[in-house]
Amino acid sequence: MKTNLSKSKKVIGWSIAGTLTAFYLFSATGKLFLHPEQMQQMNLANWRIIIALGEIASALLFLFPKTNKYGTLLLSSYMGGAIIIHMTSGMSIAMPAIFLILVWVVGFLRNPEFLKS
Repeated sequence: MKTNLSKSKKVIGWSIAGTLTAFYLFSATGKLFLHPEQMQQMNLANWRIIIALGEIASALLFLFPKTNKYGTLLLSSYMGGAIIIHMTSGMSIAMPAIFLILVWVVGFLRNPEFLKS
């Protein structure tokens, strides 16, 4: 069952989703091309390509309306992993936690029925 969203919720949802998608694509580009040494510092250098491709796929699924539920779940898992890596590396978890919250805010803005059976 699909509920009709108000125009303001649609605009806010698309705006935040577009911004988050751009962030994730930029982040993945950094992992692939710009700053691979950061992945080395976290002992993830061998996984950087797989992580970046997963990030790209999840972000694109998150952006488009037909697949944004899957993208929300995948980005939630991804950000959960980022929080764990930050915790074990002694880094602040503030940024991954904020992005995780924003992913869920957009998930609920775009899909109010998300948790309903």
